[in-house]
Amino acid sequence: MSPATDDAALLSAWADGDKRAGASLFDRHFSSMSRFFANKVGEAADDLIQQTFLGCVEARDRFSGASSFRTFLFGIARNVLHNHYRASRGRREDPDFSITSVAQLAPTAGSLLAARGDHRMLLEALRQLPVHSQIILELVYWERMKAIDIAVVVELPEGTVRSRLRKAKQELAQQMRRIQRSPEPLASTVARLDDWAQAIRASLPDDSGR
Repeated sequence: MSPATDDAALLSAWADGDKRAGASLFDRHFSSMSRFFANKVGEAADDLIQQTFLGCVEARDRFSGASSFRTFLFGIARNVLHNHYRASRGRREDPDFSITSVAQLAPTAGSLLAARGDHRMLLEALRQLPVHSQIILELVYWERMKAIDIAVVVELPEGTVRSRLRKAKQELAQQMRRIQRSPEPLASTVARLDDWAQAIRASLPDDSGR
C-alpha cells in the first residue's frame, strides 16, 4: 500500500470513529505541521496544529487522492493560519497576505531557534516577507516540495508559483542584506541562502518514515 493510499485510509477510518487511525495520522505528519506553524505563530502552534488535523476530517470529502494527503494537509494548514490572523485582528479589515508579513501580524511570534547568527537572521528575514512568500519558501526549504505540489497548497497555477518563488528568493536575499547590512552582491547572498536553509532544515525534527 502506497503512503498516499495509507494516509487516505487512515483519514477515512478516523472520520468513521477510529481514534487509533487518527493518532497514527497525527504522529506521521506532526513534525511537518510543527515546522509550518513554528516560525509564524509561536505559542499558538499547538492549537493550530490540532485545528488543522480536525479540519482534515471535516473536509475529507474534498480529498480525492489526485494529490498527496500531505499536500492536502498543508492546504488545510494554510487556511487555518489565515483564519488565525483574521481572528486576531478582530473587526479590523482582513489582511492582504500577499503584502503583509508575519512580523506585522504577530511581532512576537516565532519559536524556531538557531544557534548560528546567519541562521537566526534567515529565520527573521523569512518573517519579514509577505505571508504568501514565506509559505512558498518554507514549503521548498523545509518540506522539499515541488512547484506542482505547492500550487495545490496555495491554489495557484504552477507557472505562477514558479515566478513567485523566484521573486520570493530575491525578496528574502534583500531582507538578509538589510538585516546584516552587507554590501555583498545579491546573487552571492541568494546562493548562500539555499545552503543556510538546508542547514536549518537538517536541524529540525523530521516525520517518521520520511
